[in-house]
Amino acid sequence: MSARPDLTRRVAAEALGTFCLVFAGTGAVVVNAVAGDPLGHGGVAAAFGLVVAIMIFSLGHLSGAHLNPAVTLAFSSARHFPVSEVAPYLVAQLAGAILASLSLRGLFGLAGGLGATHPAHVGDVGALALEAGLTAVLMIVILAVATDTRAVGSMAAIAIGGTIALEALVMGPITGASMNPARSVAPAIVAGDAADLWIYLAGPVLGALAGAAIYAFLRDARDATPAAVPTALIENQEAAR
Repeated sequence: MSARPDLTRRVAAEALGTFCLVFAGTGAVVVNAVAGDPLGHGGVAAAFGLVVAIMIFSLGHLSGAHLNPAVTLAFSSARHFPVSEVAPYLVAQLAGAILASLSLRGLFGLAGGLGATHPAHVGDVGALALEAGLTAVLMIVILAVATDTRAVGSMAAIAIGGTIALEALVMGPITGASMNPARSVAPAIVAGDAADLWIYLAGPVLGALAGAAIYAFLRDARDATPAAVPTALIENQEAAR
């Protein structure tokens, strides 16, 4: 097996992947606002799920395609990712997300609030619990398909993208189903709308850490995969050689 790209290239891949996630996902919210709701809520949920699946397929073998600070922190807590690389990944993810929101603002102004997330029909505590719970489920799915050799690794991108789409479809109208601090921080900063942002920082991080702990208990394995790269992506590359 050839060596993975160096840190600079992996960080660049994370920035690119997170840019695409925010540009396509929150871009769907913006397009709905400017074009009379052509996508609808289901279209927005699908956009988030599809872009994540595509980024995992295209960048997973390079950087692991975390695309989410909460996921990176949880991978590190579960010892699937080196602590020394956490900060560069987080900076790259935030930079890519902010650049995406800046691009959307340049194209469409502040339409749709640039996809900023706010709770509706539920209080702050309920929104925090929902964001934590949604992210915990997402993290369990990620760990199951991306790090456990007993799972069907070739389905990693579909399983993760499908989980995001499903959770966004069900809970998007309540909290925005962010599950990703970078996805919420970027439009909040660029649109100047930081109200409720703490929910979307604390909830996903707490949920991802909880999800990692839950899966560690369920898995009960002593031979954790050293790097958070979907097994099938590595196998497919080897087969291509």
